[in-house]
Amino acid sequence: MSARKTSAPWASAYRAALVVGGGALVIHLVIEALFGAPVPGTVLVTLPTVALPQTFAGVRVGGAVTAEAMLGATYLGLQFAAIVASLGAANALASPARLLKSVPGAVYELGVAVVVALTVVPEALAQLQQVRRARRLRGREDRGLRGIAASLGPVLHSALERSLGQAAAMDSRGYGRQRVVSTGDRRLTATLVLTGLLGVLLGIYALLDAALAPGLALSVVAVGTGVALVGFTRAGRRVTRTVYRPDPWRLPEWLVAGSGLFAGVAVMLLGATGTVALDPTTSPLSWPPLPVAAVLVVLVAALPAWVAPMPPGVEVGHRRRASAAAASTARAATTPVHHGAPGPSEVAA
Repeated sequence: MSARKTSAPWASAYRAALVVGGGALVIHLVIEALFGAPVPGTVLVTLPTVALPQTFAGVRVGGAVTAEAMLGATYLGLQFAAIVASLGAANALASPARLLKSVPGAVYELGVAVVVALTVVPEALAQLQQVRRARRLRGREDRGLRGIAASLGPVLHSALERSLGQAAAMDSRGYGRQRVVSTGDRRLTATLVLTGLLGVLLGIYALLDAALAPGLALSVVAVGTGVALVGFTRAGRRVTRTVYRPDPWRLPEWLVAGSGLFAGVAVMLLGATGTVALDPTTSPLSWPPLPVAAVLVVLVAALPAWVAPMPPGVEVGHRRRASAAAASTARAATTPVHHGAPGPSEVAA
């Protein structure tokens, strides 16, 4: 994150995701302590109990808080926080313009909607910071409910203007125009896409449910993926669009995509075959195990931290800072150093 982070408005989404994940973890622990089902074990603290009417039978308020119950709640909260942090990191590092260049033509409209939806909150937060900074420079109140309420109007106005400008730009570039195809071709394409996606879903469900052998489930996933790709390829031919300066796809991009795909498939296989216990036990209390296979998967998943290519903005910034540092070093090396008092000629000069 720190090496690939840019100065774009959506780059602050990771910090917000960490705050949301940490807040969700704390809220989950509080709810478990107050309303969680009683779990036998080591009692940490005993809260005062509140007697509820017979209508709410089975609901507990207060009582004994055990270490086993809080540890289980911590595991679940950390899983949710990790998911939120991963989404925040992807949202902070992904550029919407570059992401749209890589979206296949078959799902280009859906990709536009998803990208716009993901960038609404970061851009609104950046716009809110700019408005509050402007109000502060004018000597107006920018804190508290009154300051935030006064800033919402300019933020909504700028968001509406940005949406209208984006819609006009998309219309001027011919967005949404497709080739004329026959009805039979459209039906065949839709059938291939839906059949392939259904096969992928059934295969993933079989892997997670362990109802079928892992090899058969993976075969269903592979066949479904192939059929869906054929359908997407046929659907992409209807979209007529060009890409200005397409992003290169070289070895670093393949390594990043392959490491993520390998980590996802490996986790599903380890969980389906029971090789690694992905859900550690909380009773009796013990340190969670550290399987070697899981460590290797985590190391492969962390490979993009070293092999991921630099974003264009970060790369240009690094080059400018490096060139500025080299120029400063060269000037320091060529500047004469005087020892002692200057001579008459130097004083005259």
